[in-house]
Amino acid sequence: MQLDHYVHTLGSHLKNRFGERVHKLPLHAGFTCPNRDGTIGRGGCSFCSVDSFSEERSGSVDGQLAHGRQAIAWVRRYLAYFQAYTNTYAEIEHLRALYDAALASRDVVGLCVGTRPDCVPDAVLDLLAAYQEQGAEIWLELGLQSAFDETLDRIHRGHGFKAYAETVARAQARSIPVCAHLIVGLPGERAEDSLVSLERVLNEGVQGLKLHPLMIVRGSQLAAEHQRGEVALLSLEQYVETAAEMIRRTPAEVIFHRVGASARAPTLIAPDWCTKTLPTNNAIAHHLARLGAQGCRTPRPYKISASPCPTPAQNSAPEPDCSGD
Repeated sequence: MQLDHYVHTLGSHLKNRFGERVHKLPLHAGFTCPNRDGTIGRGGCSFCSVDSFSEERSGSVDGQLAHGRQAIAWVRRYLAYFQAYTNTYAEIEHLRALYDAALASRDVVGLCVGTRPDCVPDAVLDLLAAYQEQGAEIWLELGLQSAFDETLDRIHRGHGFKAYAETVARAQARSIPVCAHLIVGLPGERAEDSLVSLERVLNEGVQGLKLHPLMIVRGSQLAAEHQRGEVALLSLEQYVETAAEMIRRTPAEVIFHRVGASARAPTLIAPDWCTKTLPTNNAIAHHLARLGAQGCRTPRPYKISASPCPTPAQNSAPEPDCSGD
């Protein structure tokens, strides 16, 4: 079953814009993270492994792009995805050199830049806006994970929701599309908390979303907590139900970059259903086919909200009517 029959996916968006399939090529540009190097903290977020990007190839941007093309030779256009760690965490001239190197290839039509919301100065936004004005497809991917400050403290993110909201406002002022990352099933959160996080992200204004189930990966702080029995993980059915409801409450024009995630052994410890994304995508598509597609439960136009960040498990998202129920 095709997910993009029920979800506005990045793949369908890019195909509509460029008239053919466009594939993301992940890049490891040698960045670190202020939550690892001691600027904010050490050890990183509790869900992140020290070796989380060990499978990513290092080397020049050109070399990594060339290697990626070989694996998917049937695709003729690409997005350069600066994925590993915090890809705006450097001097602006260094960033410009890396981004320019990626865009110098004629078959690279744009950039996806993954980063933290507290590491995006105005100079970076101005640079991304300039690329967009030249016709490149630009996405600023912000790792938020949860809209609850209590949860962000619990997973050692090193920033609060306010940092995310402020960065989104500055990006939106430059018309830079933002893709927010949200993790479903974080410690201490219930399904309704994920719906509240979605609501708050939509209120701030967002053009893209990326959903992930909580995964326990080797080398992370959560791996030790999981071994002690301190972390409850979602079943596939629980994740599908929550993710599908989030999709149904998302306006149809918002683009989903991903609705699941996977990892391979020995990196992945649990849950075992996260070894592949296709079964998850298919299950979500079946759920949406039965109960309604993206946008069917969007209750109202979304506006910027200045309300304080709530506490997990004490609030729930509104219950709009849906003709598909």
